[in-house]
Amino acid sequence: MAATHDFILFDLDGTLSDPLQGIGRSINYALAHFGYPERALDDLRFCVGPPLKYSFRELTGTDSDAHVRELIDKYRERYGDVGYAENTLYAGIPEALAAIDAAGIPMGLCTSKRADFAERILDLFGLRQHFYFVSGGDVDIHKWEQIAALVADGIVSRASLMVGDREVDIDAAHRSGLAAAGVLWGFGSHAELAAGAPRYLFSQPAEIYPALAG
Repeated sequence: MAATHDFILFDLDGTLSDPLQGIGRSINYALAHFGYPERALDDLRFCVGPPLKYSFRELTGTDSDAHVRELIDKYRERYGDVGYAENTLYAGIPEALAAIDAAGIPMGLCTSKRADFAERILDLFGLRQHFYFVSGGDVDIHKWEQIAALVADGIVSRASLMVGDREVDIDAAHRSGLAAAGVLWGFGSHAELAAGAPRYLFSQPAEIYPALAG
């Protein structure tokens, strides 16, 4: 069977793994260092997915770019040491990726997380071999800009599919003319994802490959 899409881009946090513990503890490490109150992990769920600068602005109320940079640097101090490994792979993800790989459909990772952290997480879970590349973000890079650059450079085409758990993933794909899929096991609600009008909504990883097989 011919595949429906010629390339699959996957988000990382909330799509392949649940990173809340590591992200939340590292955010609290940064907040405490600068004298802000720490937050319950459940109150930091909104921070999984979007770039950190938006999360720290909301958590602290600061409008200083320099202070946001300080917060992010302190966050990464802990995250790069232990936080990246405080992470849980979602059940069914290894099997879903293996099925796509076995069918010869190439995959890449497109995450707002810095690329070196993403590489370490993929290695941690033994998933790196499934991905042709890792596209990582940074403080002033939006995911839609990452996808636009991948299209402009001919690395992916507009027949590719972006798979993610937040509306930002859906919007980023649509801005470059790609189809999008939302996953319901991550951090975005059904309402959030449905509002972005993705081509697919998956409730479990086992649903991904059958939808792509064409």
